[in-house]
Amino acid sequence: MFYSYLNEHQPHGVERAKVTAARSVLLVASSGGHLAQLDALEPWWREWDRTWVTFRTDDASSRLSGEQIVWGHHPTTRNVPNLLRNFVLAWRMLRRKRPDLIVSTGAALAFPFFVLAKILRIPTVYIEVYDRLDSPTLTGRLCVPFTTLFLVQWEEQRRFYPGATVIGGLL
Repeated sequence: MFYSYLNEHQPHGVERAKVTAARSVLLVASSGGHLAQLDALEPWWREWDRTWVTFRTDDASSRLSGEQIVWGHHPTTRNVPNLLRNFVLAWRMLRRKRPDLIVSTGAALAFPFFVLAKILRIPTVYIEVYDRLDSPTLTGRLCVPFTTLFLVQWEEQRRFYPGATVIGGLL
């Protein structure tokens, strides 16, 4: 599973102590299924000082009740103004909070955070969604060059991401 893998293996380019003893994590995901997959990692993230970045929807508000949340701008599909707004949001958050790690299951909301995290040398973990076996996701393709550790949930997904590590299904 994800949390045992991360605690037992050193991601390429990241000091093991930095990943296993990090103080704060930024959890970035679109609402709906992407958010549900990050929520499934609760045994791992509950030990961290965490902030969520997602869209203001009924399911996100309900699922993350009591959590620290920052609302991203949506829709993101083919919406350049919101992409730029999310870059500004990511820049402000990363400069202010300086998380020890960013974890995301996508979708487009993740991209600005991963680009800026690479520039600021903040380690990132991207988990490709479980339901895309026939093709890679656009966000996965965009984020892979900026990702410290790229994880997939099915062996079949490795044909799109040869350097990825299979961790099994989160849901």
